[in-house]
Amino acid sequence: MPVFDYSLLLSGQYHLMLVGGLLLSLQLLAASLLAALPIALVVALLRLAPVAALRWAGFAFVEGIRNVPLLAHMLFWYFGAPELLPEAAKQWLYDSGHAEAAAAIVALSLYTAAFMAEDIRSGIRSVPAVQMEAGRALGFGFLATMRRVVLPQALRVTVPPLISQSLSLWKNTSIATVVGVAELMYQAAKVESATFRSVEAFAFASAAYLTVSLLITGMASWYHHRYPVRTI
Repeated sequence: MPVFDYSLLLSGQYHLMLVGGLLLSLQLLAASLLAALPIALVVALLRLAPVAALRWAGFAFVEGIRNVPLLAHMLFWYFGAPELLPEAAKQWLYDSGHAEAAAAIVALSLYTAAFMAEDIRSGIRSVPAVQMEAGRALGFGFLATMRRVVLPQALRVTVPPLISQSLSLWKNTSIATVVGVAELMYQAAKVESATFRSVEAFAFASAAYLTVSLLITGMASWYHHRYPVRTI
């Protein structure tokens, strides 16, 4: 009977590879989340803007991004987008060694932002319309009313679904392996190829994804109990 080799995971070269992949996956999560949140907020405001052209721009972004598979986005930003750059910029990008990570972060950020924008828009729309009317009556413009009156009230409703989107983003970081980013799944596959210990390598990856996912889920549960959503 095969024996599960714990030493492969707890020490040595392959342990370092797997831990390094996990850390890089967490960095992808953090960088993509920090980029996605402001993009999502801007797109949500565009979708609620009083100008029709801005609303259509927000609609085109959301529907154009979220109706295309993430894998297609990842491959486009790695293989397609650099071809649109000037030759010198493209050469610098590939020579820097960051092309893979940059493509992955851009793809993950835009893809996640498209879903987060709808969550933020739903949160804003849950605030009674009279709040917007009251802000405008006080002389605030659209953006000032959003910032001072509507968004603070919408935040409590919006945070739980944004945490859920963060969970999806964490799992989506695994797709970065297709463009050669040395994240967790990439390193697990390398360890498996070098040692033929498939169970150990992918058990580590599965346990790591599960652990971080449970932490994010626990954060959502804590927020739900600490700040229960009340109907206005």
